[in-house]
Amino acid sequence: MNSEKRKGIAAIALCSILWSTGGLFIKVVDWNPMAIAGSRSLIAGLFILAVSGRPDFKFTGPRILAALAHSLTMILFVIATKMTSAANAILLQYTAPVYVALLGWLLLKEKPAWHHWLALAAVLGGMVLFFRDDLSPGNRIGNLAALASGVTFALFSLFMRMQKEGSNRESVLLSNLITAVIALPFFLKGPAPDFTGWMSIGALGIFQTGLALVLFSGGIKKIRAITAMLIAALEPLLNPVWVFLFYGEKPGSWALIGGAIILTAVTLSSILSSAEDRRAGKPPVMPVPD
Repeated sequence: MNSEKRKGIAAIALCSILWSTGGLFIKVVDWNPMAIAGSRSLIAGLFILAVSGRPDFKFTGPRILAALAHSLTMILFVIATKMTSAANAILLQYTAPVYVALLGWLLLKEKPAWHHWLALAAVLGGMVLFFRDDLSPGNRIGNLAALASGVTFALFSLFMRMQKEGSNRESVLLSNLITAVIALPFFLKGPAPDFTGWMSIGALGIFQTGLALVLFSGGIKKIRAITAMLIAALEPLLNPVWVFLFYGEKPGSWALIGGAIILTAVTLSSILSSAEDRRAGKPPVMPVPD
């Protein structure tokens, strides 16, 4: 293994670990979910702008749609993490690669393979177990928000792929700006976070979102997309672990079983998709986690 590949693996691994802290930091902030999403995006956008230089804001359709989809994903994920368990939020969002295959049929004219349909069936079965675990109104709404974030996450990935011939970092910057603007009315709702809350928001913006995206952007250029996808699976595995260890939230048994089914189905389907894309000479789609 050459040094560049090792650097790429290390970058994606560190990126995935940073992503996985999102559930914990969001849980410990006692504030409106919209305000958390907006403040995180404001800090992350400024950080990405500072380290990546002057953006080229040409407002193309895919660039704007990718920004809107990513903004919705970030907002829905924060709402889901606040209203259901962190495990439910991240594992239901991790259904996105299956939706990428299905929505790609409509948007990119790429017909799903047989294993995509099998993976979708497995994902649907896993989701039934999530909703069986705890049917309280809050959890149900949180699970639905997490499920919706998987769809918007998939759309974000597809619209980013449409920009493969040019720069796509502007979509990420624009998405953070949109989220911050949408959340402005919520900043004054309820009491402001305490010191721990503000430190958590700073960590969410600088490390969990900003630095993680910078690491991903550099790492994905050095290793294959399937390798990055497998390393990125650290996020849904570690996310509920941090929340359990430092926040005391324990996922339900049915949610854990459903999550294992979803994680296995998505990973196997992604491996098969990558092999097919490689044979066809196409770059595989690699969603960028929130």
